[in-house]
Amino acid sequence: MRGKIALVTGASSGIGAATARALATAGVKVAAGARRVDRLKELGGEVLALELDVTDRQSARDAVAAAVEHFGGLDIVVNNAGVMDSGPVAGADTAGWERMVATNLLGTLYVTHAVLPYLLARKGTIVQISSTAGRFAYAMGGVYGATKFGVNAFTESLRQEVTTQGVRVVSIEPGMVDTEIIAQVGDPGLRDMVQQRYRSMRTLRPEDVAAAVLYAVGQPEHVSVNEILLRPTGQVQ
Repeated sequence: MRGKIALVTGASSGIGAATARALATAGVKVAAGARRVDRLKELGGEVLALELDVTDRQSARDAVAAAVEHFGGLDIVVNNAGVMDSGPVAGADTAGWERMVATNLLGTLYVTHAVLPYLLARKGTIVQISSTAGRFAYAMGGVYGATKFGVNAFTESLRQEVTTQGVRVVSIEPGMVDTEIIAQVGDPGLRDMVQQRYRSMRTLRPEDVAAAVLYAVGQPEHVSVNEILLRPTGQVQ
């Protein structure tokens, strides 16, 4: 993969930061995008830091254009930016729903739309970071799950559209990963319950998911890893 060019969204922490580091270590030229652009400097190396709000179509276009202008193209895109504000439907603050839909679903669509011409030109690979919540619905995770089910449906549809043109489309569905996303759960009781569940097992690390990304994008061009379901050994559902 040495010399390839990648864009990673949501790269200021967690899976995105780990993926940006792993790609850079593998010799990939990396553009890292996030709203918290100051934290991107912590990635080190020759990573191009880009201010990117995936919920804003123009911000997505501008970040992609900046990456292409700086590096000359794109070979790999990892759509990782995401938020989770789970809770019961009854009495929910629907502003949290809108934030999840805007970030997890529309953000993935906006970035994909902006990068696709460049990936088609270079027969690149796009990786969508989904979730086990995109396969299995669970109580108090309805809207978050809806966004991830949507990402999975969009990803498979896109794959069917572009696979014969040489573009590989990958969905990675991690289970419980130790990242900042748990702190975003708005319902205090649910947040405590989730944190206790996380403490009860050896969860995935962001680096574990990054390794799955590298495995998928590092295959020969004729090999397409379309889907990876990744869970901690102790996670049942």
